Amino acid sequence: MKKIFCAALALALLLSLAACAKADCTVSFDAASAGTEIASQTVKEGEKLTAPAAPVRDGYTFIGWFKDAGLTEGFDPAKDKVEGSMTLYAGWDKADGAGEYASSVSDKDFSSLRTPGSQEEAYGYSAFFTPAVDGISQPYVGDTMPYYEDGTYYIYYLKEGGDSYNHSAYLATTTDFVTYTEVDAPVLEANRDGGQDSWIGTGSVVKVDGKYIFFYTGHCNGAVLEYQEKIMAAVGSTPYAFEKLEGWDITPPAELGQKQDFRDPQGYVDPATGDIILTVTASQNGTARILKYTLSPDLEKVQYDGVIFTNDEAKNGDFWNLECSDTFELGGKYYITYSAQDDTLWYAVADTPYGPYGDPVRLDGKLFYAAKHVEDGEKVYMVGWARRSESPSSTTDVAAWGGNVAVQEVLQNPDGTLYLDPVDTVAESFTARRELPCAGKTHAFVSAGSAYNYADAFTCYESFLLTGEFTFTGTGSFGLSFDYNGKAEKNKFITLSPSEGLLKLQFNEGSTTITETACPLEAGKTYAFTYLQEGSVGIFYVDGVAALTVRLYGASGKTVRVFAENNEVLFTSLREYTRP
Repeated sequence: MKKIFCAALALALLLSLAACAKADCTVSFDAASAGTEIASQTVKEGEKLTAPAAPVRDGYTFIGWFKDAGLTEGFDPAKDKVEGSMTLYAGWDKADGAGEYASSVSDKDFSSLRTPGSQEEAYGYSAFFTPAVDGISQPYVGDTMPYYEDGTYYIYYLKEGGDSYNHSAYLATTTDFVTYTEVDAPVLEANRDGGQDSWIGTGSVVKVDGKYIFFYTGHCNGAVLEYQEKIMAAVGSTPYAFEKLEGWDITPPAELGQKQDFRDPQGYVDPATGDIILTVTASQNGTARILKYTLSPDLEKVQYDGVIFTNDEAKNGDFWNLECSDTFELGGKYYITYSAQDDTLWYAVADTPYGPYGDPVRLDGKLFYAAKHVEDGEKVYMVGWARRSESPSSTTDVAAWGGNVAVQEVLQNPDGTLYLDPVDTVAESFTARRELPCAGKTHAFVSAGSAYNYADAFTCYESFLLTGEFTFTGTGSFGLSFDYNGKAEKNKFITLSPSEGLLKLQFNEGSTTITETACPLEAGKTYAFTYLQEGSVGIFYVDGVAALTVRLYGASGKTVRVFAENNEVLFTSLREYTRP
């Protein structure tokens, strides 16, 4: 009995000594993630710490403490014991009124639509308008010519294919950029008997003294005429139909030294004089220029005012024409925009109307083409078309002429630079919140070396909206990855490249770049992003920084992943919405 007592006493002493030998552990709280200083605690190994008061961050909800900055392993102070010295990181979710998850949403089943072409045929486009199918032919939208009056946006466009004869001008109207009403008949048809306007080229509509004037390009494709292109006009009593003004035209000024490249008239009414100001794109000595004219309201007087913008090849590329030029005022600054052949949308800024303009910069990539502005007294929008591919199965290019209508809001930075934002009414049409595939978590962390690493994040529905934030620490690329055919080497990327300062659309797991635009980013800084997609058309926004229009065939019904290479990226406050 005495031996048993001694053994028990010895065991108790050993346990007591072991307890006394437990190491002191320092638990720190990362101030950057917590948003405020929280005092560190010294805790015995194997014991619980004293739970600190939940940190507070304006605009965010605290979702708990984590053992790592990537928020991959949680730590509950009320339950978990301290196993060693460590730093805890606060997790946050944006308090944006995200709402409850949708209880029931009817989604289109893409499981049987295995080819990109069959998926494209199944899409129902709304915000990214395309004309209705003519028989078995799908027509497309080319060069948009927007006009606004009394709550309605009139989107004139050159119709590619279908029942359109030589790019005749058609019309679709909208009050919200979410749904469109298509006018079946052309509002201005190319001349079926040949002649100067045997093809219709881009123009614009203005209202003067109660009548609507449609300025357009008369293009005689291959015809044996003195001028290949002239500026012509048609007049209507409503914005729905126009009669051509026979015998009225503007020809290139003799000083240009050419008679072939003279197009895309953009008209404005000068509120001070009532005159019509007309800008025209043209070429002189092989250099692209934009010209200015002043017209009397009755079109009897036409005055050539000279060149207001010249392409600088060294700064702006070797462009032989600056298509679909446009000018407008915003916030006391004056802007000129244009699209360059198979390139992108550019703009330049001036302090006075019609220049002199500063150096041009890109506003989006080459898939947002021929965009012109329209304003409704409150907001300014750019209306263009999202380029398509001749073959949805192509994994090398998106270069076909014509596509879907695409509209973006134009906003101005304090320094006068411009950026694009989603149209509020379009973004607000996505109201059904969807649960994310990553076990309901609203954050994802991707850490990668030279090989790409992926994490499930979203689902590619027929139409959807994504929002979130990201913070990165390295210089490698990261972004969204869309499954094309189940093979990683064919993944389609929306890529952010901090080392290059670019936002890109890339196919074939990053090896084929389709389009890009400037996107300067800083490591350690948090950025918000928005991405909306309808059918195969999408636009990715780094909010307040950059916008890129993309075309993604064959991705519907599949998982959308976040990816990284040579970087560590934390994606937070992730949301996905579809239309109800």
